[in-house]
Amino acid sequence: MSRQLTFDLPVRPALGREDFFVSPTNAIALSVLDGPGDWPQGKMFLLGPEGSGKTHLSQVFAAMTGALVVRGDALARSDIAALATAPAIVVEDADRIAGNVAAETALFHLHNLALAEHRPLLITARTAPAHWPVTLPDLASRLQATQIVALAAPDDALLAAVLLKHFTDRQIRVPATLIPWLVARMDRSFACARDIAAALDARALAEGRPIGQRLAAEVLDSLRMQGQ
Repeated sequence: MSRQLTFDLPVRPALGREDFFVSPTNAIALSVLDGPGDWPQGKMFLLGPEGSGKTHLSQVFAAMTGALVVRGDALARSDIAALATAPAIVVEDADRIAGNVAAETALFHLHNLALAEHRPLLITARTAPAHWPVTLPDLASRLQATQIVALAAPDDALLAAVLLKHFTDRQIRVPATLIPWLVARMDRSFACARDIAAALDARALAEGRPIGQRLAAEVLDSLRMQGQ
């Protein structure tokens, strides 16, 4: 089978509040982020697996509060004093800094400055801080004293909405029947929804084939083989 030349064009995800699908699995998290004035000590952890919508929610929060957003692995290179002057602060993927002393030290100082200046601090991560191999005891104690709100496992409606969003972000139109077909057969995770959309996009472009159940079945088999 001949393969077409493809280009790795950037995907521009829609991250506005109107693009966030609310379901029983994430409604509590959304309501908590709507009220940072009620957070104990002005700080909150948002937990969820990779691809669960943490970045989307943090962008909604930033738009609402004027927060500055910084990735955890960029903290050691950031101006912590300047960050702490923002109306609010978001630290994304903070669990990835565990064991990095420079980044841990930066988060420790940012945490203390944010609380001293009464700036809401939202921290996102995949797992609770009690499970991180943090090397700074003072940081560990502060993180473990932070209240947690978690994104629950997706239901069918949310998985369908996430799949549709990934296709829309890639400007792909798929048959209406394909979404429920995929939801019934895919692994129940947001990361899988992201991977399916990316793989279908790449295969359809490379092979010049329409996106339908036959191609989707091949992609699902390929993803399962990769996961073994």
